[in-house]
Amino acid sequence: MRRAFAAAVVGFALGGLASHRTFGQSGPTTANERKAVVGDAPVDPGPLAADLSGALKPARIQAAMRKVADWQNARIADSPSQDWTFATLYVGLLSASETLSDPRYRDTVAGIADHYHWTLGPRKNHADDQAIGQAYLWLYRQKPDAERIQALHAQFDEVMQAPDDPAKPVWWWCDALFMAPPVWSGLAAATHDPRYLAYMHHEWQVTSDLLWDPKEQLFFRDNSYFDKREKNGRKVFWSRGNGWVMGGLVRVLESLPADDPRRPFYVDRLRKMADSVAKLQGADGLWRPGLLDAADYPYPEVSGSAFFVYAIAWGLNHKLLDAKRFAPVVERGWAGLVAHIYADGRLGCIQPVGAAPGAYTPGASYVFGTGAFLLAGSEVNRLALLQSGRAVGSAGVRRHSSM
Repeated sequence: MRRAFAAAVVGFALGGLASHRTFGQSGPTTANERKAVVGDAPVDPGPLAADLSGALKPARIQAAMRKVADWQNARIADSPSQDWTFATLYVGLLSASETLSDPRYRDTVAGIADHYHWTLGPRKNHADDQAIGQAYLWLYRQKPDAERIQALHAQFDEVMQAPDDPAKPVWWWCDALFMAPPVWSGLAAATHDPRYLAYMHHEWQVTSDLLWDPKEQLFFRDNSYFDKREKNGRKVFWSRGNGWVMGGLVRVLESLPADDPRRPFYVDRLRKMADSVAKLQGADGLWRPGLLDAADYPYPEVSGSAFFVYAIAWGLNHKLLDAKRFAPVVERGWAGLVAHIYADGRLGCIQPVGAAPGAYTPGASYVFGTGAFLLAGSEVNRLALLQSGRAVGSAGVRRHSSM
């Protein structure tokens, strides 16, 4: 295959078997923590599921969500991690718990929060180690116990005192816009303290000024990609990186008051990105790792695609995107995602941890991709209910996110 495919797959597969400590954490690990495997890429993942449908019907959507959630929940229930990879999964499980009215997924995440005493990762200023705060805030909304956000509150008060470094923004890579901003805006909503929202908005704009490409209306992964090009000569825009941004946008919008003067900025960015992404959707409903050179990548990329479906469906559900144009994008995208579920519930075709478009095998499955799929499923389920004219707000429809 192109891009030294075989060699890259071996490297990615081995990397996926590492503990979450591989991704920058330090210090001793417990026996349980050593089991926290981000994902794997078996040579033979078995047959694809034959009992699922990608149709936009609530029962079908929920069946696909449950199959994937059950498979992933069983693999990580006794393996706590504070890493960003798992933090993404946790919000997906919490979303699935509400959509499917199944407390098991929530209980898994609550148990992990208790395990870590509701603390964040060890790097206080690093967006990746703040991401688990999204789960804490979601659980706090369900049960407003001050202990659940006490450590988050204290840490963010300290972080805000650090001056900006003009040479390197706090959120210098686009993935960070999913990891940290929803935690800051969520804490502002939970505490009614405007300082957190002001900090978030300032840093978001710093990152946007650096990485936003106004012509393509997409985000570079970081400033090292400004001059890099795909084989076809076009700029390198990573599918999952832009998925991170769109997912982060809607999660920030979840907690911003309707009359907040900063809200139009995020709505405008969501609309522009949705417009760009919709034009790049593949015939199978999904997006390739490199958005502007799809022909050079053999497989669709499920994690980035799931974030696109999630964000666009959210925009439709909140009447921020035109239904005539974007509803078919969601419909095709959801069907494409469901087509990559295996008989045992594994969600495949997920690019491993990386920073740019890369190679992987069809059976590659990683926790952050599952989390994105479950978030997407919850919004697609809500969209299907709205389209069918059924009441929104009953069991099986998630009304709000981390706030």
